Amino acid sequence: MDSLRLARFPFLREASDYVKANKIDLRDLLEGDALAPARLRGKQRVTDALNRGEVETRPTGTEQDRLLEVLSYPVARMIVSSVGDGFLIRRYALAEAVAMAKRLLSESIESVASVAEELKVQVTIVDSSLRMHFTDFLRYTSRMRSPEWKLVNTEVEGGYVYLSQQRFARVLQQALQEKIEDELPLDVSDQVVRSLKSDIAETKVLTEARRERYKAEDLGKITIVKFPPCMRRLVGIAQAGENMPHTGRFALTAFLHTIGLSQDDILNLFSSSPDFDPSKTRYQIEHITGEISGTEYTPPECSTMRSYGICFDPDNLCNSGRMRHPLSYYRIKSGRRRRTEQTEEKKE
Repeated sequence: MDSLRLARFPFLREASDYVKANKIDLRDLLEGDALAPARLRGKQRVTDALNRGEVETRPTGTEQDRLLEVLSYPVARMIVSSVGDGFLIRRYALAEAVAMAKRLLSESIESVASVAEELKVQVTIVDSSLRMHFTDFLRYTSRMRSPEWKLVNTEVEGGYVYLSQQRFARVLQQALQEKIEDELPLDVSDQVVRSLKSDIAETKVLTEARRERYKAEDLGKITIVKFPPCMRRLVGIAQAGENMPHTGRFALTAFLHTIGLSQDDILNLFSSSPDFDPSKTRYQIEHITGEISGTEYTPPECSTMRSYGICFDPDNLCNSGRMRHPLSYYRIKSGRRRRTEQTEEKKE
């Protein structure tokens, strides 16, 4: 049993056998003094997710280090499940998945293939190259809308898609993220809640603080309150460093450019994205804003936004029957605000 591998990838099924082989039960994990470092590390995994968006890699030089690292994973899942907050679950799932993807880059292709199989992704190795079945590729890249992830732009042979190790790891990141999101919250017992009471309470406070921080904030001189609900949500997603579909990035970039935000400010907004690549993001922004394409794109109409699944929380103005476009919403709100300010000035 490779304890170092299990410490690096504690979600593997073999990890439970490793814990049993060390004769550790739930009570030991929750209350044993010797395993207090595992509980502390478990809480740190959750804190990393909220503060950093990635679970930090810790030293695993000794067998004891590796055991504690493996045990910290179920502790983290119990804390997250006890809080039971959807925002926390998504942040935690993403953080574990990002950490895994980075670690896979230093693994052998055989090891990567083994992790893929654990995640129920069909994989084969041909001429020392990783290949993924096209059905899994399509499933896990459905939200990666950039051209490089389109099936027509990949090498497919015998139903399998050739991917570099880096791209393969990125797809597995999505697979693990979805797996964890599907599994949580766990049905935790009263014993778990009692034993982890202080950690759960602190995590709730931190989660709420992070949620407030990640609410859409004003962008310089542009006031977010005038944005339609769809754009406010997309800004919040970007500021939170969460995954955003390509359609959302396109719509938000076109909207922000049209109302006067600079390319640098738009680039900075997307800098927290898990897949942020400055050069690629700038290229996409310059294409949408017309600098290299010759065409300045505008955001999609409301009907198209709905078909893309990025129409969020429509309000009374959205549902008034006269709203056809996000920019119309913004102009109406801006006009109302100007009239209000003018009225206040006359009163003075």
